[in-house]
Amino acid sequence: MAFSMLSGAKHLALTCRDIAPKDFGFVCLDFNGVSASLPRMAIVPHRRNSRVAKTLVPKCSVSASRPASQPRFIQHKKEAFWFYRFLSLIYDHVINPGHWTEDMRDEALEPAELNDRRLLVVDVGGGTGFTTLGIIKHVDPKNVTILDQSPHQLEKARQKKELKECKIIEGDAEDLPFPTDYADRYVSAGSIEYWPDPQRGIGEAYRVLKLGGKACLIGPVYPTHPVSRFFADAWMLFPKEEEYIEWFTKAGFKDVQLKRIGPKWYRGVRRHGLIMGCSVTGVKPASGDSPLKLGPKAEDVKKPVDPLKFLTRLILGALAATYYVLVPIYMWIKDKIVPKGMPI
Repeated sequence: MAFSMLSGAKHLALTCRDIAPKDFGFVCLDFNGVSASLPRMAIVPHRRNSRVAKTLVPKCSVSASRPASQPRFIQHKKEAFWFYRFLSLIYDHVINPGHWTEDMRDEALEPAELNDRRLLVVDVGGGTGFTTLGIIKHVDPKNVTILDQSPHQLEKARQKKELKECKIIEGDAEDLPFPTDYADRYVSAGSIEYWPDPQRGIGEAYRVLKLGGKACLIGPVYPTHPVSRFFADAWMLFPKEEEYIEWFTKAGFKDVQLKRIGPKWYRGVRRHGLIMGCSVTGVKPASGDSPLKLGPKAEDVKKPVDPLKFLTRLILGALAATYYVLVPIYMWIKDKIVPKGMPI
């Protein structure tokens, strides 16, 4: 999936409660202008091959995002279904090289602690199986289930010989077809941006995990550049970092941590956002359903839609998506032109 990461405000003030060691390569920034209603959130950098982590707490975020419930052009599951009917043809060859590379995938999966070949893992919104290929480096394929609502994406996953032992099923991320206390690990990469109700999807992640199981959700982060923000609002959900952690916390997860990720062309200024911008993890502390009780689902996929309205939203959303296909090309060119050491 394409990414949208936080930030790049012009004036930044460092106000971390703790300062991370230099070898973390992580800077915690306090950006002015956050909603006071959001709790302080722990952003925890991970050092490769080490369990040591330093917790950094930013007081706020760079920009305010719209409510998760605000309509996007490709938000509803029916529109996403048809969008991926065509995107599946080029997904692995056009989207991934710019936004979701193998090294990014491995970095993002590291906090999931896939440290046992016998772990039972569900890959929700697994699509073409690109993320699953990273999972099976550490877990036996026969113990991995790939779920997606798009049969066209899943067909691409079935064509990968490395995934032939994985279970591949169609399903809804907000209504998972797994029993409660089922899996050791829940992984979802590049899926939350299409969920009409992100809190419900994360509540489902809590439900299907066993006691002590770990969820790892990888997704975009909201941009601050006005043009990128416009297209992000038109296209799909680009949450703030605080929103991810708030959703995990409300669902009942403990030890909620967030790790920032980015492609090679990224130099630390997140004005344009990233379609894959962070990896959020949490541990299930008690058996059973999520303690957060929600009402009816936000979207009924069986409900008839207006064909003209549907087509208009689909086309406009696809145009906005095209913008984010061009962003990494633009940033790659800037990376070649702008002297090293300077932000782009």
